[in-house]
Amino acid sequence: MKKLIVSCFVIGVAFNANAQDYWKKNAGKTAKVVFTHSKTNEKMVDKGTVKFEKMPQPKETDACIFVDPDFKYQKLIGIGGAITDASAETLYKLSKNKQKEILEAYYGKNGLGYTVVRTNMNSCDFSSDSYTYVQDNDNTLKTFTVAHDEKFKIPMIKEAQKMIGKDFTFYFSPWSPPAWMKSNKSMLKGGRLENAFYQTWADYYVKFIKEYEKRGINVWGLTVQNEPMATQTWESCIYTAEEEGEFLKNNLGPTLWKNGYKDKKVMIWDHNRDLIYQRATTTLSDPETSKYASGIGYHWYETWNNKTQLFDNLSETQRAFPDKFLAFTEGCKEQFDMSAIYDVKLGELYGRNMLNDFNKGTALWTDWNVLLDETGGPNHVGNFCFAPIIADTKTDEVHYTYEYYYIGHVSKFIKPNAQRIGTSSNRAALTSTTFMNENGQLVTVIMNDSDTDIDTNLWIEGMAAKLNAPAHSIQTVIL
Repeated sequence: MKKLIVSCFVIGVAFNANAQDYWKKNAGKTAKVVFTHSKTNEKMVDKGTVKFEKMPQPKETDACIFVDPDFKYQKLIGIGGAITDASAETLYKLSKNKQKEILEAYYGKNGLGYTVVRTNMNSCDFSSDSYTYVQDNDNTLKTFTVAHDEKFKIPMIKEAQKMIGKDFTFYFSPWSPPAWMKSNKSMLKGGRLENAFYQTWADYYVKFIKEYEKRGINVWGLTVQNEPMATQTWESCIYTAEEEGEFLKNNLGPTLWKNGYKDKKVMIWDHNRDLIYQRATTTLSDPETSKYASGIGYHWYETWNNKTQLFDNLSETQRAFPDKFLAFTEGCKEQFDMSAIYDVKLGELYGRNMLNDFNKGTALWTDWNVLLDETGGPNHVGNFCFAPIIADTKTDEVHYTYEYYYIGHVSKFIKPNAQRIGTSSNRAALTSTTFMNENGQLVTVIMNDSDTDIDTNLWIEGMAAKLNAPAHSIQTVIL
């Protein structure tokens, strides 16, 4: 069969909750197809329509994606990415026209439909230097100010907020407390929060929320600590599961509630899938701790460079805590190489993770930096990475990677509050997920990351649309 490098298409029609009644009235309904293909350089191009016809019982030889709207699972909170210091600094080094283009590309009417923004409280690796919001040894936090963020980060967040509107979902994560609060007296290379500063650090979160909300940025939620088991060369801080639970139960949770922030969504863990089940079952075993936690955050860096990520750990954790939402809070392709920014494998990395994460119960999905420069930074410790959009600050050029398009084939069509629907594939090479939007549209995404073209059928209640899933392609279906 003919080999294609990559493709992506999206299919859409209106769909009623009662599938059988729908098909009785709408047999032969057509669906729109949008297509991305690197070999022909087509990216999210309208390719016309396909028709649904009767197909009562598929054969084993028929490749199929089966969708059953009678089975409904988690609702989508939203999809987005992080506006870090690096993203904001890069944006404002560009011309006004390029700034507008990038903001529109993510948050505008014709953009990717991003509604979620994450940012860093205090500096992280994707900052130009290490900083905090208080002077050294200020136990009372009287010197607290977010003036640092007002130059780049806050203006970019406010632009995103204005474009997103009512669905704006903003949360933050700390990488490290100030050095003087820590056991190693450094913001870098791990260390622990000293017991004597547990309450001071909890008060710090409240100060941050108040200052951002004074500026009109409503804070939806926060994570307790970014990557609490990673001793990094950059800003980092270690918590065991028990320590994180004690801090949340005795300090952070009560302090948020006392200050009128009971509605803020607190997410624990915020690290890789490998330990998510152990962390959740340990940290949340105490009901007094669990009552302060709304969600469980995770990253993908445990095995991101192969196809055997630990996705089952997500579903196991979701079964154990059905009252907590799962949140993908960060992921990117590391080891930046400007010559590889148009590699289609970048898109497949995102497609593989997003589809499997949603199938395992994830309700919130947040990419890492929305924008980086031609070095994969700025980054004050040399930890350069890819982003969906790379801007060359020397030439004012904007580069859209396949990450951007693969994310977009999900985020542009699946809206906040959409509910995941039962979906199954009978071919290992085809990965798929389905959501129903609030307006009744049913969105099915199908990815083929193998080297073989596959003719397949989207099968719903005895009706099917014949599709081609070329090698290295991703598809989305809205019914």
